[in-house]
Amino acid sequence: MKIAILGAESTGKSELSKQLEQHFIKHGRSVHHVPEYLRAWCDEKKRTPRKDEQLAIATEQMRQLVSAAFTEPTSDILLADTTSLTVAVYSDLLFNDASLYDMTIKHHRTFDATLLMGLDLPWVEDGIQRDGVHMREPVDTAMRAALTLGGISFKVVYGAGDSRLQNALLCLNLAGNSGSADNVTTTADVEKKHSQRMRSWVCERCSDPVCEHRLFRDLIEK
Repeated sequence: MKIAILGAESTGKSELSKQLEQHFIKHGRSVHHVPEYLRAWCDEKKRTPRKDEQLAIATEQMRQLVSAAFTEPTSDILLADTTSLTVAVYSDLLFNDASLYDMTIKHHRTFDATLLMGLDLPWVEDGIQRDGVHMREPVDTAMRAALTLGGISFKVVYGAGDSRLQNALLCLNLAGNSGSADNVTTTADVEKKHSQRMRSWVCERCSDPVCEHRLFRDLIEK
């Protein structure tokens, strides 16, 4: 099973990746975890990439993921802490360059499941790699649009700590392997919490991106 984890800045991608890896190993599954190449690139260069460097970064992220699938063929699960589609989204938003979408969407279609991180976690400073809280909603919107136009189904994960892990397992239809899901924070929970601002609609379909109606717009504009 190949699982892709996507999300805007400071939405818990890396933390959830680690939680899922630990969960699967605990339950006897073999896991190969591929981290985000862009982070290693920025750490090495001590800067963010230029427009002309985006293609090489996207290509290397794809190469590492493809290589992992071939070098670890006996692994039960491949966890991708983001894919090259993230690079395409940022290239589009920051440099008005949409040229990377075709190849990155094609590669992303090889994954069995895509988890998109919700915008409910507080934004945290993380050096040069993050552009600021103002980028979270545009990135989230662009990722949803790219996935939708690419015909790629995805589920949105909310909650903090173990609740976020349990919600991810629900989205992967694996909650039965992890014990009770009573404390999972669902889309309906978030809607109820903010009902004074968003009274007209309640969602009963957990993590369905089609019916979210941009729940967190007001949260990040506080």
